[in-house]
Amino acid sequence: MSDTSLAQTQTQSDDWRYAPIPGFWDEALLPSGFPRRHWRRLAVAIRHMGFKQFNRYWQSGAQLVRETGISKNASNDPWGHERPLPLDPIPLIMARNEWGMIEKAVIQRATLLNTILADLYGQQRLLYDQHLPPALVFGNPQFLRPCFGITPPEGIYLHTYATDLARSPDGRWWVIADRTQAPAGIGYALENRLVSARTLPTVFSQYRIRQLGRFFDLRRDALLALAARRSKSPRVVVLTPGPHNDTYFEHSFLAGYWGFPLVEGDDLTVRDNRVYLKTLAGLEPVDLIMRRFDDSYCDPLELRGDSLLGVPGLVQAVRYGAVVVDNALGSGLVEAAGHLAFLPGLCRQLLGEELHMPSVATWWCGQEQPRQYVLEHLNELVIKPSSPSFGNWLEFPAIMDTAAREKMIGRIKNHPERYVAQEGIALSTTPVRTDTGLAPRHAILRVFAAWDGQAYNVMPGGLTRVTTEATSQRLPLPLGGASKDTWVLGGAEEAAHASSLPPVTIEPYSGRGALPSRVADNLYWLGRYAERVEANVRLLRAMLPALSAEEDFGRAVSLDTAVYLLVGLHFLPPEDATASLADQRWHVQRFLTDMVYDPSQISSLGWNLKEMRRVAWQLKERLSSDTWRVLQQLETDFSRPVPVNPEHRFIAHINVLDRAVMTLSAFSGLLMENTTRGAGWKFLEMGRRIERALQMAELLRAGIAEVPAETEPYLNILLQVADSSITYRTRYLSVLRADLVLQLLLADESNPRSVAYQLDALVHQVDSLVERDDPEHRRLEGLASKALGEVGVAITEELAQRDSEGRFAALESLLQQLKASLYGFSEELTAQYMTPAKPARLTASW
Repeated sequence: MSDTSLAQTQTQSDDWRYAPIPGFWDEALLPSGFPRRHWRRLAVAIRHMGFKQFNRYWQSGAQLVRETGISKNASNDPWGHERPLPLDPIPLIMARNEWGMIEKAVIQRATLLNTILADLYGQQRLLYDQHLPPALVFGNPQFLRPCFGITPPEGIYLHTYATDLARSPDGRWWVIADRTQAPAGIGYALENRLVSARTLPTVFSQYRIRQLGRFFDLRRDALLALAARRSKSPRVVVLTPGPHNDTYFEHSFLAGYWGFPLVEGDDLTVRDNRVYLKTLAGLEPVDLIMRRFDDSYCDPLELRGDSLLGVPGLVQAVRYGAVVVDNALGSGLVEAAGHLAFLPGLCRQLLGEELHMPSVATWWCGQEQPRQYVLEHLNELVIKPSSPSFGNWLEFPAIMDTAAREKMIGRIKNHPERYVAQEGIALSTTPVRTDTGLAPRHAILRVFAAWDGQAYNVMPGGLTRVTTEATSQRLPLPLGGASKDTWVLGGAEEAAHASSLPPVTIEPYSGRGALPSRVADNLYWLGRYAERVEANVRLLRAMLPALSAEEDFGRAVSLDTAVYLLVGLHFLPPEDATASLADQRWHVQRFLTDMVYDPSQISSLGWNLKEMRRVAWQLKERLSSDTWRVLQQLETDFSRPVPVNPEHRFIAHINVLDRAVMTLSAFSGLLMENTTRGAGWKFLEMGRRIERALQMAELLRAGIAEVPAETEPYLNILLQVADSSITYRTRYLSVLRADLVLQLLLADESNPRSVAYQLDALVHQVDSLVERDDPEHRRLEGLASKALGEVGVAITEELAQRDSEGRFAALESLLQQLKASLYGFSEELTAQYMTPAKPARLTASW
């Protein structure tokens, strides 16, 4: 395409004019204002779309971000969930030849840092020959002394490496940071690719963009090959600090993408120098751990004693050679900024060549001459800690007042080894979408490399992070900031390189799906919270007509009946039952609003939804994308603001509860149709059945057993909440009788809403869960069978009869015994299966 045609295209839409910031390299435009050659096709396509059309395309991408839960942790959110990660739809495009140079530099750097680690944890010739000052190494808390002398398989410390790159105004790329602990961002990069391909499908198909999938396949194969050296049926786990970590989404995504169990430190144990995964089937050996947090937290016995995240004894298991950790324990040492000052000389010493890509100019203050230079040129430099263990803050002497400057100088002189100085880099800019059009933002590119068994392989793309403001260019940019996809252009002949590894032969393993105890616990409570939410939704929906002012509005319940039932269920205080009609109406309105929209009140619908999503978030790698979308829809529905107008509020209540019933039905349907009937399903199902039985028993208590007057006004509510009105009318026409309602909702094993149905399903799940001669099984089965037997022998006509005191004493007694049996069953189930490290006994797996 000629420059003339580009100029003509540029004038077609004024709202899409893009003006780079003077003095900075712009990734998209030449200094003349024309698009760079590798950007031209995208520039023309965007301008032809226009702002409105491009926004419509972006809506599908934004929807995908919300549905898939691409997020970062937001601990101050009252709902306790995560916020979507800001994503820009316009990718960073890298030319083919330029990427080749970056690829070469990243491979060299990963090789160099791995060689440095091998020396510092081995012979330490770099220290003896004075190529590195001892204070830089031994004064760094990230030098893990217990790991000295431990050599990982093949001498590979860095299985995964990442580097942050920035481009200066002259167009050169510089390394501003090395990431060698547990580099984050690789999962976000792949998710960003999926979103950008949906947002710009036509342009994406026109470009010859190198694919990311092959890199992930090579990474998985390399991990399995490394683990297979210890077992013919290798087990690889992804070790996460937990769902409150900022990048937990990525941990879950990688575990689900590769099919590896996602575990926390409490899920693992060390016995006889071997690492084991605690599962319902007993202890299963682990061959490789892909850790996702800093190595110093990995073992509270030999590393940080205050760590609650690690596995006691892990260092000894690594030392013994019984498990591989990726990246190796101690690899965070070379992540320190202080090493940047020595890398050029180390590269010449160890690899016999110059660095292909320079680091940003760095001075370590632990040496007298560099420290003197720093103190004399403070206005030109940025001061930062020499190691992440000392902090991640930055100081800009040029903008400090005299007092702050003197304090900083004093800190440097007192502990010079803890500080480095770096030149500031005027970060390049790239186009981003804003509400008014395109705007330039400063960018940093994170590039990833992984050991494939023979050499380092670079992912053909990366995670591009951009600032939120045009004037914000100070380093570092947080990973949780806005990001965008990175398109690396390639020719048709650039097919993905075949793996140099021999294919991994994995023997069939009956316990491969063995369920960790923590996962079983989460699945059990997911089932319970799902049923609790549905019970609340159906109850609230049945209560709404009581607020209608029209007698013939189709109300199934009067206001005083609704109030008395809510008092019996302990949702309202007893004094509300004798309040005036106006006060009752106000109390019911406030109750409905708080139950639907206030997540801070325990037992409210909002609170239970929050808890349901909390346990689902910890199971994200085990839930299908469709199931997760349903949960996201529930969150969206109940996150809307409360209408101020009472009439509008009433309509909003009806709409949100109606949608919730349909959404919860979709959730249950997906679980029923898409979940393998293994151990995970059984715990999910037992949680649902226990909770539904408890909810129904509580409803029967408040709606029949403890009603002092005529029960008929309450029976219709019970049938509506149990979704059994049609069944009742079909069987018994329109006659409402307590004994018939009890027959349908308590004793009918064919009604999916009845207590007996739940207990029968519970007995079935227990029978299929364990070996029948297990004594623990007999206790568990006895509790379920006892509850089912109590309901089975009950005569509903007798239960519906009042005694001489006017009470349903038999029904009250039965419901009390039933709830005691169910709570006892839940406690026994937790003690037997959700307490880890039990002997093997399961006959099925997830």
